[in-house]
Amino acid sequence: MKYLLLGAALLAASPAFAQDASAPADAAKPADAAPAATAPATDAKFNLDTPLQDIVADEKGKAVIEKHFPGMIALPEYEMFKAISLTQLQPYSNGKITDEMLAATAKDLAEVK
Repeated sequence: MKYLLLGAALLAASPAFAQDASAPADAAKPADAAPAATAPATDAKFNLDTPLQDIVADEKGKAVIEKHFPGMIALPEYEMFKAISLTQLQPYSNGKITDEMLAATAKDLAEVK
């Protein structure tokens, strides 16, 4: 577990996940904020609950991850968190993986058949 936390902390420090300057880094989510959207039950091969290593093993899935999270799979720490999903990784990202990023990723993952 400590390696997962270490990997997530290092991921959050990665410049590839730099937060938008218009949003304060310490802004708290409202208590009634909706959870990140997940792909509807379709013929989709992947969703936000699919382990990253499974998505990246597919050429189209890997392209989606690279599009929304450039450099993530090239991080040395990737080996520590590749077995978990984006949904599971988000709380450890210190706000670097936003609900909006997940929603956009879910939309693109839903198109991978």
